[in-house]
Amino acid sequence: MQKRNLFMLGVLYASGLLISCAQKSQYNNADFQIKAVQVTHEADLGVTVWEIAVNGKAGATVPTAVGQLDGAPVLGYVFPTNLKPTDVGFSATEGIVALALTSHPDFDDTPLWDENNDSVFDNDGIIWHPHWVVLTQDERVAGGLSVKQFKKADETVVLPPTNPGMPMYMDSPGYPVMAKNNIIKVVVANYRINNKTDFNYDGVAAFMKVNTSMDDLPMLGVYEVFSVASGNLSLPYTVK
Repeated sequence: MQKRNLFMLGVLYASGLLISCAQKSQYNNADFQIKAVQVTHEADLGVTVWEIAVNGKAGATVPTAVGQLDGAPVLGYVFPTNLKPTDVGFSATEGIVALALTSHPDFDDTPLWDENNDSVFDNDGIIWHPHWVVLTQDERVAGGLSVKQFKKADETVVLPPTNPGMPMYMDSPGYPVMAKNNIIKVVVANYRINNKTDFNYDGVAAFMKVNTSMDDLPMLGVYEVFSVASGNLSLPYTVK
C-alpha cells in the first residue's frame, strides 16, 4: 500500500496537479517557500522534532477570515510521510499519512486544546496547530489532493479520541508548535506514532479550503501548492 501511495504522489506532481494554480490564493510569498525540512529523533527525550525552514518568516502569514466555515481558507506546512494510518491512531485505510501544521481564523477544530491560553477552547483556530490527516488523490481541486472523507454512519472507521468530530481522517493531537524566525517546528512523542523513528517524509506548503455546501467538492481540499522541499514529492528524507 505504501509504495502505491508514494507512486500516486509522484504521478500527481509529474502531471502538474500538485503545482497547478488554477485558483491562485493571495498567500504565495516567501513565508511559504521551503528551503529545508528535517525530522530529528531525540532519543533521550523519546520524541521526534519536525521542522520546516522557509525563505521568509515561518508562520507570519495567516489566512484572512471570511466569516463562515464554508469557503474558509486554511494555510498549512505539511509533512507527507510513509507512516501507516494505524501508526497515528486511524483504522487501516488507503492514503498518505501527513502531519499538517495549520492556521484558519474562521473555525476552531481543536476542541481539547487552548492554544492561546485564554481559557476559551473554541477561539484559537488562527494559532498554528497540528493535525494528522490522510490525504488522497482528488482531481476536483487544483492541488490534486484532499483529506479523505467517510460517511458518518460508517462504523468501521476508527479515529483517535482527540479527533475534532468531522467525517474525515483527521486528528487534532495537540502537539506543541513553535514558529521563530524562518523555522516552524512541532514536537511529537514517540509513543504517539507507534514508536516509529525510521520513516520517510517530505515538506509541502499549501493553501487549502473548507467546503460545506457543494457535494461535488471535497470537505477540505488542497487548492494551491506553494513549494515542495524535495522538488518532486519523492519523500526522500529520513529521520536523523
